Amino acid sequence: MKKLLKMTLLASAVALVAGQAVAADWSDTSLALTNGSKFREPFDSNNISKNIYSLKNVSGDKYGTNFFNVDMLQSDSKDPAANTNSGGAQEVYVVYRRLFDLNKITGKDFSMGPAKGMGITAGFDWNTKNDSYGSKKRMFAIGPTWMLDVKHGFFNVSLLNLSESNDPSNPYRTNYSTGRYSYQNHWDLSLVWGLATPVDNLEFEGWADFIGAKGKDENGNQTKAETHIWGALMYDVSAPLGAAKNTFKLGAGYEYWKNKFGNDANGPAGPGAFAKTPFVRGEYHF
Repeated sequence: MKKLLKMTLLASAVALVAGQAVAADWSDTSLALTNGSKFREPFDSNNISKNIYSLKNVSGDKYGTNFFNVDMLQSDSKDPAANTNSGGAQEVYVVYRRLFDLNKITGKDFSMGPAKGMGITAGFDWNTKNDSYGSKKRMFAIGPTWMLDVKHGFFNVSLLNLSESNDPSNPYRTNYSTGRYSYQNHWDLSLVWGLATPVDNLEFEGWADFIGAKGKDENGNQTKAETHIWGALMYDVSAPLGAAKNTFKLGAGYEYWKNKFGNDANGPAGPGAFAKTPFVRGEYHF
């Protein structure tokens, strides 16, 4: 585990430096607002309304691609902040991924079967939330990625090894662990896509993560395999607004999240660990 952590930290550091030092061949930065009323949280059976404010940057250079996203999530009062009688919890969730494209780096052909190329992905997740659980997730990811040969857009498949820890302030935390707790290393079959559709100006974007169980949690409970799928149909509405193509997008989507964060939806975490959430979304690209 320590070796994996060092490798991931080194790869992420190199990626961040490379991203700053190497001129981007292309770059897309966007602001987005997502709203839904059927979000869920483990150990809470309520449907929760959330506004999610996002800042995202995706870029490509001679070594591969960078992906950076910050979500700022504001819940309604059904997901309350700690130590207050009103107001919903706030969360910040950060994701960074660097894809090192072996075709570009080595000049060799790594195509095989349906894949037009292969790379190595490294990165991290980071979050903090001010509810009673008080999540402080830190996760490092590294593994191979295959870029599938699709006509319009992209479809990447990664097999990532995850090294995750947390240091929640949950008042119900048992004596099983104290301080920052590290879960067992576990695997994630990760899919990411952005595809054109037969309808002009309509794209289908999203991701899917099929994550293995990560051993026992910080309270000594056995975790479960996790499925997290997010997809959205986004329509380019730039032309009617007199803006350049792909500046403004509106759409709707659906999030399916079973055994959220590894909590057993059929156990004490209850139906709150199984979210099925339709949402609407708007994006501004610049």
